[in-house]
Amino acid sequence: MGKSAGDAILAWSLGKNAIVVTLDADFHSILAVSGASGPSVTRLRIRGLGAEEIVELVRKVLIGFGADLERGSLVTVKAHKTTCHRLPIGSSD
Repeated sequence: MGKSAGDAILAWSLGKNAIVVTLDADFHSILAVSGASGPSVTRLRIRGLGAEEIVELVRKVLIGFGADLERGSLVTVKAHKTTCHRLPIGSSD
């Protein structure tokens, strides 16, 4: 079986030291199952936002979780709650 588009995006992001911002749960799943330590992914679980609202949400995530994202983390943003889990999932860090 070949690599998925998600795998390719994650590989590109890791090589560029970039953070993936997505509405798709697949990226969190791929990283959790693989035991990878990066790249960081921010999943927005709020649909129907305009571009300015998304930019503001991402800005807030970077301010609040920037250090975690630099080390490798999965951030999930919901309407009333944001969570952060360090990568790799299941490690004792």
